Amino acid sequence: MRDTANSLFNSVFADTVRKKIENLILILAGFGFIIHLLLIFLKELTLIEVSDLNQELLNDPISAIYTPFSLILVYEVYLLLFYLPRSFTSCISKQFEIISLIVIRKIFKDIPLMDLNENWISSDHNIELIVDLSGFLLLFFLIYLFNKGTQKLPKKNITDPSLIRFISSKKIVSLSLLVVMSFMALNTIYEWIFNIYSSQTITQIDGLFFNKFFTLLILADVIILLISFRYTEEYSKLIRNTGFIISTILIRLSFSSSGYLTMILILTGVSFAYLILKIYNNIENPKTNLKV
Repeated sequence: MRDTANSLFNSVFADTVRKKIENLILILAGFGFIIHLLLIFLKELTLIEVSDLNQELLNDPISAIYTPFSLILVYEVYLLLFYLPRSFTSCISKQFEIISLIVIRKIFKDIPLMDLNENWISSDHNIELIVDLSGFLLLFFLIYLFNKGTQKLPKKNITDPSLIRFISSKKIVSLSLLVVMSFMALNTIYEWIFNIYSSQTITQIDGLFFNKFFTLLILADVIILLISFRYTEEYSKLIRNTGFIISTILIRLSFSSSGYLTMILILTGVSFAYLILKIYNNIENPKTNLKV
């Protein structure tokens, strides 16, 4: 079964396949951006009626950036499944990149809705946008620190039979997630289109897909953590991986929150993961880290 999983994983995530998917996503992102712009201009010319729909994404051409970013996020999810068998740290790093793209996409959507009156600072929307911009800068810096911390992790010999078996087990989890995610994506598209035609509302895609995605990712992380008990008894590594799962849970909760709490939960989750990694590095490489 492990040999089959390895072969299938290498086929699904081969360099040529990833390159083709990347090119396809870029093409779709370009078309999506043009179509979104076209809808905005048709609305401005009153050639289409969208008065009953959620118009947040149809108010300004800048909002059209939301569509290509959404498609790029789909590719990032695919890459996350590719990184999943490597290590908890590379997987959690990719999760942070995904959440940062979601934040910047929200900023592009909110910028056209700014209130530019004299008392603009009194606008709740403007204040939330400023918080999001400041939070994104801090988030970007935390991701940089986290990735820098991963470079200090001890390198292990992949020829170790137990490590090879563990990686194979994670590939099975990754392939299973890919199948489930594919069905989730198709169901999300169906629900999104159905809501437009039936209830005349544009549902936020985050609530339909990424909420469920991070919930499923938490379950996958727990499964991998349980599998890891077979191959390691290191207390520090188990605590590190558990801490990363807590970080994912905090990010998942951010999708169910609103206002300032969303950014607070995201930054708390990433900060928690960084501190866990920092402590782990000091345990594994005490002399090296004392010199830094």
